[in-house]
Amino acid sequence: MTRILIVCLFACLQGIAQPLVKHIYTADPSAHVFNNRIYIYPSHDTATGVPEDDLGSHFDMKDYHILSLDHVGGKVTDHGVALRLKDVPWAKKQLWAPDAAYANHTYYLYFPAKDSSGIFHIGVATSNKPEGPFKALPKPIAGSYSIDPCVFKDDDGNFYMYFGGIWGGQLQKWDHNKYTASAGNKDANELAALPRVAKLRKDMTGFEGQVKELVLLNEQGKPFYEKDNDKRFFEASWVHKYKGKYYFSYSTGDTHNLCYAIGDSPYGPFTYKGVIMTPVTGWTTHHSIVEKDGKWYLFYHDVELSGKTYLRNVKVTELHYRADGSIETIHP
Repeated sequence: MTRILIVCLFACLQGIAQPLVKHIYTADPSAHVFNNRIYIYPSHDTATGVPEDDLGSHFDMKDYHILSLDHVGGKVTDHGVALRLKDVPWAKKQLWAPDAAYANHTYYLYFPAKDSSGIFHIGVATSNKPEGPFKALPKPIAGSYSIDPCVFKDDDGNFYMYFGGIWGGQLQKWDHNKYTASAGNKDANELAALPRVAKLRKDMTGFEGQVKELVLLNEQGKPFYEKDNDKRFFEASWVHKYKGKYYFSYSTGDTHNLCYAIGDSPYGPFTYKGVIMTPVTGWTTHHSIVEKDGKWYLFYHDVELSGKTYLRNVKVTELHYRADGSIETIHP
């Protein structure tokens, strides 16, 4: 009986997909198709010995590795170190979840990190190749803050950055783009914190205009409260477009759902529609959605390889839409 139980538990831990790489720990995968090849921009988890806490101090990443593959199911290439913390002039610790974009014959890597004051900002690094190596600009994006940048290119060629994360991501400390160090997490009956959005300048290294709150509404068209933590925003913004509609997806963090909302503009408002993925093994989740060869895929992570929340592994599974544009829930 004990052996059967162990086998069953192992099968449950494996889930619906296998880790894309096993020689390093990777998480928070931002996937893009460049030059007809899938490039994945993940975090690089390592065991740094920092004690675990609710602020994510144990996620003390020092560099980025970029992965690529021709097609889902194909051989995955690790292109090695693309950017090191020590080579970012303004950053002092915690290279968290990045994203990437291509414009102006240049590849841009966007990444959060803490400065010497312990405040998260979002930096930019550039390369002439999607796999890097990347060279960081000397300063972060003016007016940027918090974590989890997602860069979305609309059909008209304009780029938008979505970002933010509560708790360790510090979003709760920012109100009207002003930082208050003493601000704490929201109380249950307070309105939930909202993700942020800003249009990128044509040079891709700064914001055009002010950072705005991205309005996220429930099924009744009302704002979420912090107590709605199975549906409200926590972190991990991602935006994609499907049949003319904008899909904003995100993690609920402490309840471990990947949810999505739909809108008619890159600025929102977005109305909640459901759960993309139920909880994985591991404390939380972070994802991206990309189309390749006529199919849609969800890239995500869990902890199959290590069983530890701070040593994660990237996976991918196919994503399916219903006729009405809703997404079929995935149970990992």
